[in-house]
Amino acid sequence: MFDFTVHQEVTCVAKGEGQFFSKLGSMVAYQGEFKAEKILLGPNQGVLDSVIGFAKRKLTGENMPLMKVSGRGIYYMADRAQHVSVITLQPGQSIGVESENLLSFTEDCKYSVRFIGVGVVSQKGLFTSELTARGEKPQVAVTTDGNPIILETPCAVDPDAVVCWTGRDPNFKTDISWKTFLGQSSGESYYLEFTDPGEIVIVQPSERESGVSLSID
Repeated sequence: MFDFTVHQEVTCVAKGEGQFFSKLGSMVAYQGEFKAEKILLGPNQGVLDSVIGFAKRKLTGENMPLMKVSGRGIYYMADRAQHVSVITLQPGQSIGVESENLLSFTEDCKYSVRFIGVGVVSQKGLFTSELTARGEKPQVAVTTDGNPIILETPCAVDPDAVVCWTGRDPNFKTDISWKTFLGQSSGESYYLEFTDPGEIVIVQPSERESGVSLSID
C-alpha cells in the first residue's frame, strides 16, 4: 500500500509498495524498484468495462493519459511546478476532478467518468473524472495553478477555476441581463453553486479561458 504526501508544495511523494495510478509522464524521480506502464484502456476495471470506459473518455474529452506504477520505495511526481494537494477520501466517498488537474490516485480508488450537465458557456466540460473510495486508504493527488483555495460548502465558484469537489454535483447558475450584453455587468455571469453543507471544493487562483464572451464592446 502506498501513502501520498506533499513535498515542498509542488511534488507528490508516494511511499510504500504495491501499485497506484498517475498522469503519464509525471514521474520526476524515484528511490527503490518501480515499473511504470501506460494504460491503454482504463484503470482497475475488467476488459469490457475498460473498453467502454475508454470510449466514454474519448467522446467526453476526459481522456487523461494514465500509467500504472508498480513496485516499492519512494516515487516523486509533479506537473509543471503546479501546487499539489492530497485528499484522503472516506469509505464510499466520491470526488469529482477536472482531468487536467488529476495527478495521481491510489489503487483504493475506482476511476470513472460521469455526466454533470454544466459547461454550456465555459471551459468546464459536461463530464468530469470521478474517483470513488473502495479500500483502506483511498487518496487522490490534484494540482492547482497557484496555491489552492479550499472552501467548505455551501459556496459558489467560477467554473473556469474549479479543480475538484466532494459530495453532490453543483448546480449551474447564470446571472445574465441586458447589462451583460452591454458590457456593464460585473463580469461574473455564470457560476457553479454547491448547496450540500459540509463538503469540500478546491479552486485555483487562475481561470481557464472561458468558451463564450457575454458582452458587446
